[in-house]
Amino acid sequence: MRRRGFLLLAGLWTAASGCSGQAVPPGPAARSKPAPTVKPAPTPPAPAPRRLPPEVAHGPRNRPLVALTFHGAGPRRLAEQVLAAIERAGGAATILAVGTWLDQYPAIARRILDGGHDLGNHTQHHLDISAMDASAAREEIEECAARLRALTGSAGSWFRPSASRVATQLIRRLSADAGYRTCLSYDVDSLDYTDPGPAAVTANVLSAVRPGSIISLHLGHPGTADALPAMLDGLKRKGLRPVTMTALLAP
Repeated sequence: MRRRGFLLLAGLWTAASGCSGQAVPPGPAARSKPAPTVKPAPTPPAPAPRRLPPEVAHGPRNRPLVALTFHGAGPRRLAEQVLAAIERAGGAATILAVGTWLDQYPAIARRILDGGHDLGNHTQHHLDISAMDASAAREEIEECAARLRALTGSAGSWFRPSASRVATQLIRRLSADAGYRTCLSYDVDSLDYTDPGPAAVTANVLSAVRPGSIISLHLGHPGTADALPAMLDGLKRKGLRPVTMTALLAP
């Protein structure tokens, strides 16, 4: 009886194994290969930054772009008027802030950046930096850079020497040491700091502007704020769009 039970079980196992004593081959699901790993498409390399000289006075002449660059000082209401006019026209500007102005109006730094504008360094006290020794000039640059970092997390990309159209070799070296690889000069001077009136400020800009121009302007002068609408209209008629320095000098 014990032998008959063993033979019965063996027969059942053999039948289930395909009647050959071998294991049943796996079905189609068991034989399927794992799905191949799909590799993500390689990320295209970022464009190389434009190699800039230690100082620039204008951008590329083959694109219909210009840069409105402002000395950052004066009453906040005039700064707001200027920023609003540029934003309504669909443009952007570069504000080179004086450190004491940032101390007076700390919220203006974030307002400038949130409006899509560039924010840079125009020294701490706006003194004649070219007449200073290395220690004093370094302090002027680095103090303003520290204000910018404290308010925005960045010292900004651009530096313009105070009370001078061009930077000396010393100032170029000191500003580079502070993280500013390029000093900003300009090729169009609005002369707005002489307060000649809005019509004269507009004429000074529109008579000299070209594609790629960097235009020097000043916050804190009512004539500059009043000139902006006509100036922006004139730039548009010339087919020129005001952009930040970052956009003007982009590859």
